[in-house]
Amino acid sequence: MALVDNFWQLFVISAPWLLLGLSIAGLIKVYLPKDFLIKHLGKEGFVSIVKAALIGAPMPLCSCGVIPAALGLRRAGASKSATTAFLVSTPETGVDSISVSYVLLGPFIAIIRPIAAITSAIVAGFLVGRDEGNSEQNHTAKQDIKSVCCGSNKIKPEIVKQRCGKNEFAIKATKEVCCSEQEHKKSHKNITSKVKTKSNRIVEALHFSCTKLLQDTAKWLLIGLFFAALIQTFVPNDFFTHWGTGILAMVVVILISIPMYICATASTPIAAGLLLSGVSPGAVLVFMLAGPATNIATLGVVINELGKRAVIAYLTGVIVVAIIFGVLTDFLVATYAIEVAPMLGQENHVLPHWLMQFFAILLIGLLIRLIVIKFKK
Repeated sequence: MALVDNFWQLFVISAPWLLLGLSIAGLIKVYLPKDFLIKHLGKEGFVSIVKAALIGAPMPLCSCGVIPAALGLRRAGASKSATTAFLVSTPETGVDSISVSYVLLGPFIAIIRPIAAITSAIVAGFLVGRDEGNSEQNHTAKQDIKSVCCGSNKIKPEIVKQRCGKNEFAIKATKEVCCSEQEHKKSHKNITSKVKTKSNRIVEALHFSCTKLLQDTAKWLLIGLFFAALIQTFVPNDFFTHWGTGILAMVVVILISIPMYICATASTPIAAGLLLSGVSPGAVLVFMLAGPATNIATLGVVINELGKRAVIAYLTGVIVVAIIFGVLTDFLVATYAIEVAPMLGQENHVLPHWLMQFFAILLIGLLIRLIVIKFKK
């Protein structure tokens, strides 16, 4: 009975923050222009790496969702280093995982987690380095020329702006627009026909949040909450005290996290369970950074798309930065007596208990809806 009570308590305090994060993530997904990423990530250099890390951090994609997104970016012209930074920062953190981190691990972890994720992404992208000869990008660019231009001249593509009436939009074309005026008008007509009203965009954002995004995170989120409740119920508070601190503990959680296929949001309640069992805040942070970014599927994509050398640089950037921030976290917590603990018993200071229960029931309804949709297919 205690296990059920602890699970429900964790579920109730997590539900409103998870729903808030999902809603914000959906709005980002809908309102972010589709050509925005390619425009800012197509060039080599430190600036593109930083942009990729900053853009990827709040994106509503988990470990499974970031793989096709990163492949699309790479094949559309994004540089190798920028693709790597995006591939690291996107699953390591997000608006939904930050909100859940705040309620399950406290404000300190909610702040240092995205900072560590962005730093890890920048370092990994820098270590992976430049494309060799940009051969893949040139191949992609040639394909883009064929799809946009009518002629067969071999000229370099670039992003140019076309103005039709009062609307201005960016397309990938050549310095000389070689398509006919009729095709240009047809393209513009297709673009304007896709313009959506504000209400439709909000509906689309909520549908994405409550369907695709929740579907990607629900399984491991529930497993993580159950794991945290299990630890809280049966494991003594000092069980891991003897080995749950220091670099050794961080190495152990990295080895455990590599085979796990888990997203940033779902890793948070598992991290809360580890924290309750006596693992240090630094080791918990390492788990939340390494787990989503170093699963087997992601590493396989890095090898296939970026090369074997890239996967070594990728792992080095993720693991080394995670350990550095883990050590820094333990130092700051010990030096300044920062409290890092689930906000159990403090939730009424944030939201009324009845409101949190309402959100918990709403989340249960959304989970049941996913089950119904799955059986209808």
